[in-house]
Amino acid sequence: MAVGVAELLTERDASKLLCLSVRTLQKWRLCGRGPRFLKLGHAVRYDRAELKRFLEDARRASTSDPGSLRGVPSGESTRSGG
Repeated sequence: MAVGVAELLTERDASKLLCLSVRTLQKWRLCGRGPRFLKLGHAVRYDRAELKRFLEDARRASTSDPGSLRGVPSGESTRSGG
């Protein structure tokens, strides 16, 4: 099977694409949440296609739509109003 070359982004570029802080991405990595990433030695990189997939998984039709909870930090999307 042929493997395509991924377009890799730094955590700073990924945070800009997702409109999140770098610290949020770092916290999610520590907790095993958020978009999948690559660890190349000490360098962390994000595949642009994976970030697009992560954004698509976050899409909701309404505020009551639980969607796919994949990658969402626990407690952030499951909070109830009361």
